[in-house]
Amino acid sequence: MSSGMDLSRREILRRAGDASQLLGVRECVLEGGRGRGVRAVDARNGSGLEFTVLPDRGMDIAWLSLGGRNLSYIGSPGVVAPEYYDASGLGWLRGFTAGFLTTCGLRNVGSPCSEGGEAFGLHGRAANAPAEAVGADVDWSLPAPEIRISGRMREARVFGENLSLTRAISSPCGKNVLVLEDRVDNLGFREEEIELLYHFNIGYPLLDAGARFLAPAGETEPRDEAARAGLFRWGEAEGPTPSWAEQVFYHALRSDSRGMTCVAFVNREARLGLALRFDTKELPRFAQWKMMGEGEYVMGLEPATCRVEGRARSREAGLLEAIGPGGQRRFRIEVEFLDDAAGIDRIADEISRL
Repeated sequence: MSSGMDLSRREILRRAGDASQLLGVRECVLEGGRGRGVRAVDARNGSGLEFTVLPDRGMDIAWLSLGGRNLSYIGSPGVVAPEYYDASGLGWLRGFTAGFLTTCGLRNVGSPCSEGGEAFGLHGRAANAPAEAVGADVDWSLPAPEIRISGRMREARVFGENLSLTRAISSPCGKNVLVLEDRVDNLGFREEEIELLYHFNIGYPLLDAGARFLAPAGETEPRDEAARAGLFRWGEAEGPTPSWAEQVFYHALRSDSRGMTCVAFVNREARLGLALRFDTKELPRFAQWKMMGEGEYVMGLEPATCRVEGRARSREAGLLEAIGPGGQRRFRIEVEFLDDAAGIDRIADEISRL
């Protein structure tokens, strides 16, 4: 690579006083408004891929761009510190930063509900959980340098659950790839039922009229009547549309012999796109959130263990998964970013062969 990412650390330092001239991480704290005090880690991997991880918001990813072009969606609340989290009903939406990734769970995904006298708010607590044991650096011990950002979140209460989510986000320097690896541990002494959903949010200019969502969907089910009205256009992106009613589709994804699948969102005119690869044994459900409204202009790609109708409905449908005492579950998602027509064609062909 002409950028020098094929060089060793010593060779890079022959050409720069500090490697941050080309790549690296920068830790900072946000100031102003309801985001004041939120820790942030800005990462540049040398290929033109730049992203910001928020340790105080579940190690989620806010801004993400490729070659200076934005791929993420930032919701109208902006970045909101966890102390403003409203766990009741739909209060979660007042702090919905969205960003490139919002984590939903660990004990409820989707609609608010109540079980056993306990109220569960929209999409759970994970996105508002501050991380501990945070680390952010470039790993130079590998054959090629790799950015690595990690941290651990807790969801626990006295006389209740004792869960932790340990996350590592990595990106090989000089490549348009990001890897998310999660481990959910049940540190308690009773079985715990969990729900987990990865809410990837695509924004303008990757999202624009004519862009497309590509998926090896064996079967597609609309969540409600609003989605049913758009059932035959689920893969198409319209421009910002007045009075748009959100549409949610459930896709039964085909996979290869190992259970691996791939979905993508591409904008051929802009020569921009991304692909998600994951194991359907780990994440057997997939929801697509299509929101083409003015100001609320976003496409959500959502690998999950469940649907988005709340814990109570998941129990009725037999979709609640459990972790035994001392047990754990692991999840891995690879994101590849595309910036040319050849890359888009390659991913489209990969999906068509599933």
